[in-house]
Amino acid sequence: MGLTYRTYLEGSRIFGCSKCRTHLSTTENILSKAFQGQHGRAYLFDNVVNVDEGPSEDRHMTTGLHTVKDIYCSRCRAVLGWKYVS
Repeated sequence: MGLTYRTYLEGSRIFGCSKCRTHLSTTENILSKAFQGQHGRAYLFDNVVNVDEGPSEDRHMTTGLHTVKDIYCSRCRAVLGWKYVS
């Protein structure tokens, strides 16, 4: 396996992985703060970087059945949340 290229962001506030601080997104990319995740408040972003995706799966959520993929930090593999597929 080769080296992984990481994207470094600039902005007024940068969101990073809580484990390794790898850049993930900025406040300019927040679509909504009105989400609830398994472990508390969750944000909906329209763009994130430095993440890897898991396989698609159907998941029952508070808003119904959705197809999602878990997303992981590309550096330390920490679970960050999920991505809507459809």
